[in-house]
Amino acid sequence: MSHERISPSPLWQGSYYNEGIEAGFDKLKEECGVFGVYGHPEAAALSFFGLHALQHRGEESAGICTTDGSEFYYHRDMGLVKEVFDQDRIDSLKGSTAIGHVRYSTSGASRLQNAQPLVFKYRGGDLAIATNGNIVNAGEIREELEREGSIFQTTSDTEVVIHLIARSRQSSVEEAVEEALKRIVGGFAFLIMVNDKLFVARDAHGLRPLVMGRLGDAYVFASETCAFETVGAAYVRDIEPGELLAFDGGTMKESRFAVMERRALCAMEYIYFSRPDSDLDAVNLHTARKNMGRQLAMEAFIDADVVTGVPDSSISAAIGYAEQTGIPYELGLIKNRYTGRTFIQPSQELRERGVKMKLSAVRKVVEGKRVVMLDDSIVRGTTSLRIVNMLREAGAAEVHVRITSPPYMNPCFYGIDTPSREELIASSKSVEEIRKAIHADSLHFLSKAGLMEALGRPAGEYNGGMCTGCFDNDYPTRVDYGSASGCGC
Repeated sequence: MSHERISPSPLWQGSYYNEGIEAGFDKLKEECGVFGVYGHPEAAALSFFGLHALQHRGEESAGICTTDGSEFYYHRDMGLVKEVFDQDRIDSLKGSTAIGHVRYSTSGASRLQNAQPLVFKYRGGDLAIATNGNIVNAGEIREELEREGSIFQTTSDTEVVIHLIARSRQSSVEEAVEEALKRIVGGFAFLIMVNDKLFVARDAHGLRPLVMGRLGDAYVFASETCAFETVGAAYVRDIEPGELLAFDGGTMKESRFAVMERRALCAMEYIYFSRPDSDLDAVNLHTARKNMGRQLAMEAFIDADVVTGVPDSSISAAIGYAEQTGIPYELGLIKNRYTGRTFIQPSQELRERGVKMKLSAVRKVVEGKRVVMLDDSIVRGTTSLRIVNMLREAGAAEVHVRITSPPYMNPCFYGIDTPSREELIASSKSVEEIRKAIHADSLHFLSKAGLMEALGRPAGEYNGGMCTGCFDNDYPTRVDYGSASGCGC
């Protein structure tokens, strides 16, 4: 099949409820990344390369939808970007406007219907949407719409947005999109495409990242700036919180659907999710993470022989810690980059040892040494325990754990797949109790003040313009709408 045409099938998408953490591991997962193009003859190819750069934000599925101004062409499937698309498939996606998406896998959600962009038919024509984030009042709006006669086909919060657009009595699709955005609460980055228009929007607090670039006369959009480097685009600016951009007939219209009262970019983007070669609010992530490591060294120095980081997000911090202390940095842990996706269901015994499929200790580096191990967070504690034990099995004499975030105590409601509060080890255990649970010789978390210092942000001003709800329960929005934590994408 050279391309897929829109069919009047019902709206669908997977659950936005928390669907769990990958069996045997407890790292946080941000559910997706988005990439868009407006006004370039090779929109599909650019989207392919842009999504490849954002692959770390989603490894379950990938999809691209393009339009030539009158018809949609789209493809989405399970797997990595390079597995889902080949040259023939890219060539079949015609048009100069495109939106693309990569999605992370969660337990029970590895199904094709969860892949984006989602494509719909409604009375105004064809509509495609790619989303990063979560709408916390989706359940409340859904109940209201159902009472008024709407029939939902999914449990997706994205479907709520589509119903709001489709039911709008506004005279234009732009006004309908703006009206829908005013109703929803949460953290989100939207790329919404109709036959001849593209809409770009970011939530009122800027919780989820979204940036704009230029490539010749074309506009490009991405969850991270690293995608611009890949496609040769120049960074222009961040999409502002509460901003809506409308592209039609080669022109861009800038407007706002909400006034930003409190900027709150997700702190975990700095600590963990974004690639080290990306910039957030003009701050380079590699530099920021090195500063976190330096700050940890000042807050919690320990005499040791070797500093190492859990790849990949903690390598920069480990380098900073080593530079600050003068202790040599070494590759004490190696990530296996070729594990790929596995469909086997191993026994519990093998699952417990499964972390070694993804991570290995370098015996000749750590044997007989006092090791300082840096990591970005501790969620349930099971992965930290396995890594500490792995280092000990490789002969480490001591293992001192340093974490580049404050204790992760609360679930996220804005698009990060997290366990319930009861499953978060820091919600019920002291630092000393966590240290014992993970078999570390010492344990220290970066203080919130230290995090702000490392990022050059004023600690007293709304947490430095970041969302730190997972650390301190200070969420920038109401979260008691009855929606579970997780991601709507």
